[in-house]
Amino acid sequence: MSKQIPIGARGEAEETVAFGHTLTAHRPELPPVYSTPDMIRLMETAAFHALQPYCEGDEITVGTSINIEHRAASGVGARIKAEAVLESFDGRFFTLRVTARDDAQEIGRGTVGRAVVSVGRFTEKMKNGGR
Repeated sequence: MSKQIPIGARGEAEETVAFGHTLTAHRPELPPVYSTPDMIRLMETAAFHALQPYCEGDEITVGTSINIEHRAASGVGARIKAEAVLESFDGRFFTLRVTARDDAQEIGRGTVGRAVVSVGRFTEKMKNGGR
């Protein structure tokens, strides 16, 4: 990776909550609210968008850690916006502060970690059993 990623680099991702994003879609006895895994996926997408413009060649970033609080429920039809801001880099891992909001309030927050990988090398490593 030859481009340095500046602290404060930002990314966003948005979606409208559909039935498939709800707890009910996974377990009928649960309420029809936006699931935590779907919120985290949106946050990870925002983090990907924050870092991807700085990647070169076949580089991408992949998730390495999550530390998320899901603080409020959102129903079907709610518009969810996730934002990610690069907070730190330790030489290998990037830490991004993430938030998710619906039209009324913040629904989640925390941090996600990501690392840069070469798609070609990563795919080759997986073909060899991860070694």
